[in-house]
Formats: sequence, structure tokens, C-alpha cells
Amino acid sequence: MAQQVCMGAMLTCSFGAAPSSLVVLPTNRVTSTNMPAANIMDHVPLVNIMPFGVCSSPANPMVAAATAAALGVLTPMPCVPMTVTPWAPGSPTVTIANLPALNNTSTCMCNWGGVVTVSYPGQVTESIP
Repeated sequence: MAQQVCMGAMLTCSFGAAPSSLVVLPTNRVTSTNMPAANIMDHVPLVNIMPFGVCSSPANPMVAAATAAALGVLTPMPCVPMTVTPWAPGSPTVTIANLPALNNTSTCMCNWGGVVTVSYPGQVTESIP
């Protein structure tokens, strides 16, 4: 069974160089081990999902420009997440603010081709499907 994701969860991106943390605003008024619980709409860049150090995706315009300037040598640039779609799939039966709750098996896609995954859900005592 999957773990419920809450504020402080650790995230990783397939093109990022460092882990990041999930920020969940307390607007839904639901907690998991005294921390705000996340739902699938907690995907907003620089509000919920913080940068992952440097990005090495060639689809990122900043990386592409730096790589072209370096005569084709891949040059990572600072990460600015572009997660415009919600987390998927979320919990099929548990809802928070009428939206599926976020569990640690959900993923979020970045426009630059990266896959954001949950490496630590922020708590380990509450399981959800």
C-alpha cells in the first residue's frame, strides 16, 4: 500500500541534479502526521515544487542555448520546474478537497521531459491506496 504524501516530502527529477522538497499550503485543512496533506493539484512550480539544482534536459531552452554556446557540449543550467499538469494518478479512493490525495507512487511530468517522483513521502505512518 502506498504512503500518503504531505508537506516536506522529498522529490527527485530525472533531469535534476539534486532532490527538492514539496511545499503544501494549508488551504485544504487536512493534515497527515500534523503536516498539510497533498492532493494531485499540488504541482505548481516554485509554489509546491521547488527547483532541483541544475537541469540537464536538452529540451530545456536554457540548457539548449548554453549547450549551443559551448559548441555542443551538454551544459546544465539552473532548474526552473515547468510542471503544468497535475500529479497522476493519485489515490483512487481517498480525496482531499474533492480531489484525489497524493500518494508516493504518483508522478508529475515537467515540460522539459523530466519525470518528478516522490522519494520520501514526508511521513511513514499513514498509508492510502
